[in-house]
Amino acid sequence: MTDKNNMCDYNNANSDDKENIPSNTSNNRPFFNILETNLSRRKMVQGSLAAAATTFLAPSAMATGWGNNNRWRKKWKQQPKDLVGFKPLTIETAIVDSKVPSISDDYQYQVLIPWGTPLEPNTVEEYAGDPDSRPTPKQAAQQIGIGHDGMWFFPENNRYYKYRRYGYQLSSSRGMLCINHEFGRNPHVLGKEAPESLEDVRLAQNVLGVSVVAIGKNYYNDSWQTLNSKNSRRITVNTPVDFSGPAANSPLLQNPNGNIALGTVNNCGAGKTPWGTYLTCEENFNGYFGATEGESFNDRRTEAQIRYGIDFDGFNYGWEFFDKRFDLSDPDYINEANRFGWIVEIDPFDASQKPVKRTGLGRIKHEAIAIAESANGRIAAYMGDDQRFDYCYKYVSDNSWENSIDQGLSPFDEGTLYVARFNDDGTGEWLALTIENPVLAERFADQGELLINTRIAADILGATPMDRPEWTTIGKDGEIYWTLTNNSRRSADQTNAANPEGPNNDGHIIRMENSDDHLGDTFTWEIFILASSTRDTEQTFTDPDAAYADSQGRLFIGTDGGQPDGLQDQLVVFDTTQENPQPVRLLTGVNSDEITGFTITPDQRTAFINIQHPGNGDPLQTNFPAETDEFTIPRDCTLVITRKDGGIIGS
Repeated sequence: MTDKNNMCDYNNANSDDKENIPSNTSNNRPFFNILETNLSRRKMVQGSLAAAATTFLAPSAMATGWGNNNRWRKKWKQQPKDLVGFKPLTIETAIVDSKVPSISDDYQYQVLIPWGTPLEPNTVEEYAGDPDSRPTPKQAAQQIGIGHDGMWFFPENNRYYKYRRYGYQLSSSRGMLCINHEFGRNPHVLGKEAPESLEDVRLAQNVLGVSVVAIGKNYYNDSWQTLNSKNSRRITVNTPVDFSGPAANSPLLQNPNGNIALGTVNNCGAGKTPWGTYLTCEENFNGYFGATEGESFNDRRTEAQIRYGIDFDGFNYGWEFFDKRFDLSDPDYINEANRFGWIVEIDPFDASQKPVKRTGLGRIKHEAIAIAESANGRIAAYMGDDQRFDYCYKYVSDNSWENSIDQGLSPFDEGTLYVARFNDDGTGEWLALTIENPVLAERFADQGELLINTRIAADILGATPMDRPEWTTIGKDGEIYWTLTNNSRRSADQTNAANPEGPNNDGHIIRMENSDDHLGDTFTWEIFILASSTRDTEQTFTDPDAAYADSQGRLFIGTDGGQPDGLQDQLVVFDTTQENPQPVRLLTGVNSDEITGFTITPDQRTAFINIQHPGNGDPLQTNFPAETDEFTIPRDCTLVITRKDGGIIGS
């Protein structure tokens, strides 16, 4: 997602960055307080940040979970060394020219699908960054969008998932790439500060959402390119969608106007299912709504609107002045905002199927989702709510996913959503967000209303406020990694050994293990690394965001925020099997960009990662991916990354 420290300028919003203002006004015990107590109990030495970053915070005795430090030290010693063995990109090399990306000497990259690329070859003219023109709305609907973010590569023979137990080989040279288009500010997309017509709004809408695009490798020159496919398509905020799950028929998802459910927007992180579908996550949806009546709207906001950050001018996109769906003042569309903030399932291989919003997964500002499969086939889905002082969530299906799919059912429709509470001793509980709880039954009429107001339900149960929970990913041994990007609202008097800076501008990563093969309602946790502990070292990085863990033990982290020492946002790799894992820099981006959305081919020899909002759209900062000319508009794009020797990515 885009760094909220810069969101204001980037979206022409008010001078006070609204996404820096937490909407959580509950009195739930904040995570920094729990962490302070935890570290105090272990008598950790103030200032020993490098040690603190990897110290296991386990209870003295537990019936389930990771156990103790010796167990993990034994695991580390048993792992092969040099999982991450490439030549690191040095700070000096990375900052030579921030108008183009820099990459390790052992690697190379190719630019793929910049904003404005035809979704299929020879179908529509490409928008190549001419500052004196922009695509038409019709053209934009047939082109790759802007704001490249979460994505996933689906091999062309991915449908044969049932043969995986027999060693069926998936393609690493052809497939469907599903990619999110999170946002694009008006000057970048429209070439002006605000829309002046519905035509302008349609252009702004059509560059957002999701692209499902067929790609393949050219064996003559090893380059990747787009291909023609009946399943390539754009999904925008005006695409018909379905709802499923407990809230699907809720009156809170219906408008007096009677308009059908349309679209997805501010698609941030992503994930994939074991059955071969794509999950796209709606994050800061509130910023696209506004009230034509002006600031007086704020005087009559509901509790739910306040809790979800909805106010009269959003992020100043101005859609509400030309598209009534996004006008909070219009009583005909009173529940339109409730239709956003969900995880949306998309079938990459069947364009005839509508995207489906899975209400069982809750309505929050979804950053990303990672799914773990238990031995009996039930799934656990881990999700973060990306706002300062919001929560970590888990969903567990009632049944085996294969049985559900075989019966034409969704594993996301029957299950339980939980929110996390972190304890002082390195343990935690998953609190069930269910109407069966009398405390929640007093507040909500049914499970549908509860899920539409997931944040409020989590407040009531006393979940632990966190420092911007963003991406989640599942490690080689089933552990869960949570990136917590930063918390600029942490005050100086809240500092402690684990969060020594107030405000906390650097962020950290938590490693968690869930009890009972991901199905239990308890967990253990530790601080994997404090980003502040890497400052003033060659490994310096901050603001961890995008995350991907491979099956051998590598953890890939993309960053989102002002990096130290003159660096741009970067891609770093950890060897999680080591006792004191440190980030190894593989790539840095260009001025004012974000590095996000990591996915990889089944053979692990090709990775895809995104350059988002290069130069904030300013051609004086960069023209990437065009040649530097200080004229051409920079365009979001995907980088195809390979080792020069053809080896495993991250090695």
